[in-house]
Amino acid sequence: MAVGAPSRFPLASVHGVRLGTARAGIRKPGRRDLVLMELAAGSRVAARFTRNAFCAAPVTVARQHLAAAPGVRYLLVNTGNANAGTGERGLHDARACCAALGELAGVSPQAVLPFSTGVIGEPLPAERVIAGLPQALSALDAAGWEEAAEGIMTTDTRPKGASRSVRIGGIEVTISGIAKGAGMIRPDMATMLAFLATDASVEPALLDALLGGAVDVSFNAITVDGDTSTNDACVLVATGAAGAEPIVSLQDPPARAFAAALQEVCVELAQAIVRDAEGATKFVTVAVGGGNDVAECRRVAYTVAESPLVKTALFASDPNWGRILAAVGRAGVVGLDVERVAIDLDEVAIVRNGARDPAYTEADGQRVMAREEIRIAIDLARGDAAATVWTSDLSHDYVRINAEYRT
Repeated sequence: MAVGAPSRFPLASVHGVRLGTARAGIRKPGRRDLVLMELAAGSRVAARFTRNAFCAAPVTVARQHLAAAPGVRYLLVNTGNANAGTGERGLHDARACCAALGELAGVSPQAVLPFSTGVIGEPLPAERVIAGLPQALSALDAAGWEEAAEGIMTTDTRPKGASRSVRIGGIEVTISGIAKGAGMIRPDMATMLAFLATDASVEPALLDALLGGAVDVSFNAITVDGDTSTNDACVLVATGAAGAEPIVSLQDPPARAFAAALQEVCVELAQAIVRDAEGATKFVTVAVGGGNDVAECRRVAYTVAESPLVKTALFASDPNWGRILAAVGRAGVVGLDVERVAIDLDEVAIVRNGARDPAYTEADGQRVMAREEIRIAIDLARGDAAATVWTSDLSHDYVRINAEYRT
């Protein structure tokens, strides 16, 4: 299942980036499961990775290579096998794949960042990855974004991509990105991979800061089931190949426009992950305002968004607003005055002053809950801070998909 419109392809090409795919038979024959992203020499790269202590071998190797390499030239992605929970062998396999690509492409192994997604706890069939590299290299194409988006999918039902363009000093620069993810979705950063590229020139420290800011309000603002994966990664590449002036400070208007466009791409991709959540029938925005700080608002939003009782009520289109109220109350907000809390479902006021709104009717609640897209707005009435989280419902199909994942 998937909620809402699919991503719009083809995506805009990015000068200095080519993408290629292969059918390597890593887990299932006949499907795209190996992706290469070739970066122009001199490209700058920033990344965010999972905070799960059991991070996968490719996460460890990618972090090491990113810190040590003079310049990243390739991103190597496989699906079907996460290479997580695989110990020293997993590290060896990840490095062997980087070395094999480096030899074929004429770059150092450290110029390759590896990424994997799929089943945890099984050894990576490195020989299949390596055997598929020549095919992926021969397929490299500046227009290969959609095939790459398909190649990184696991339980996703459709590829996810987004593009934006801005003008820097009179020159148009492009930002394009692809992502995968449908389950095991929770910030830090969800079971997701996201690869973003721009042909703008951005100073390294600023590139990292821009990515961090965009991730915070996008990929770290979604949840499907509250699980943080072992393999999450989000990478931003700046090739500088458009020939525009370097972006060095967010004080400049073009830089602010670029930052806004990057955030738009990340939010669109993050929302696409939720819209394609395993078994989802609803896309739900949980907007919390009136908090003392953003952390407090996020805590409330996630408590509501991850409540199994709230999520199953959403699936049933049941306006059981008491479940939302109870989730707010257990979110751990110190000193919360429940008699000032207000809750709305879209245009319908359901709670005022901590109790049912006098004008609320079950029919009004039912009308809203039957929609594919729903906004739950919560006002804590204790400050000016706000935060938004996007989530989905919890359906029979979510259980089925995850019960059958390895069969």
